[in-house]
Amino acid sequence: MEEKQRDLLFKLAVCNGIGNLGILKVLDFSMKYNNSTDFSKEEIIQIAGITTYQKLFSESWDHWTNDLEKLKEYQDQHTFITILDPIYPYYLKQIYNCPVLLFYKGNIELLEKNCLSFIGARGASVYGINVVRQLIPEMISNDLIIVSGLAKGIDSVSHQVAMQHGGNTIGVIGTGLDICYPKETAHIQRKMMDEQLVISEYTNGTGPRKYHFPMRNRIIAGMSLGTCVIEARKKSGSLITAQAALEYGREVFAVPGNLFESQSDGCHGLIQEGAKCTICPQDILEEIQLFSI
Repeated sequence: MEEKQRDLLFKLAVCNGIGNLGILKVLDFSMKYNNSTDFSKEEIIQIAGITTYQKLFSESWDHWTNDLEKLKEYQDQHTFITILDPIYPYYLKQIYNCPVLLFYKGNIELLEKNCLSFIGARGASVYGINVVRQLIPEMISNDLIIVSGLAKGIDSVSHQVAMQHGGNTIGVIGTGLDICYPKETAHIQRKMMDEQLVISEYTNGTGPRKYHFPMRNRIIAGMSLGTCVIEARKKSGSLITAQAALEYGREVFAVPGNLFESQSDGCHGLIQEGAKCTICPQDILEEIQLFSI
């Protein structure tokens, strides 16, 4: 990718008033016209289809344009890949509204391998934790990378079990990489930044926002061959990830739980809707082996 194109994408990513879809439109337009990057803010507003937030974008664009040295300094604080880079996750590129930029810390080569996501309740029970401990070692033995969202509960346990068994794991977060949220999993995030991989579509300094997490969930589902749900209530964020996986044509695995515990109601609903009822590692592996990069 040409450096000017990379610089333009970063500048757009730090501007207010333009979302990922708008940046995708600008990139598509750029590629159609010999990778051109010399756009005025008026042209970008038109290309990206910015309507409601024109003033916000215009002010933000002017702010960074008038202080290019500060913009370059800020960009140098990040390591990132773009959708045009060869190492960008193959399956993630297939989804609607795939992130144009992925900021990362850790071993970026993990993105080249087959991934499986594990998600579930933040308030995981002993049962849920034991399910993770039963399923993940076999996934590691079959060279699958474990993906999750570094939240409390099933997410963080999945990352930890993967590392304990000598496997690799990727964390996808809904903040900038310089922020650890929630605080309870900060030590896992820091360890994974050193030894594994943590990715985000948000620049440094971006704090947690409610709408960031459904966006994060689409990345978790999109980069994975399949998604395994362990303990999820009927209206949990885990079901958003599972729904995204279904929309992307990926396999969804749901672990049954206690009929009298609402903690598993979401999983039971997924099974009724056609997710694979998962009680052992082979239930996952026999489906995943049908896919390969």
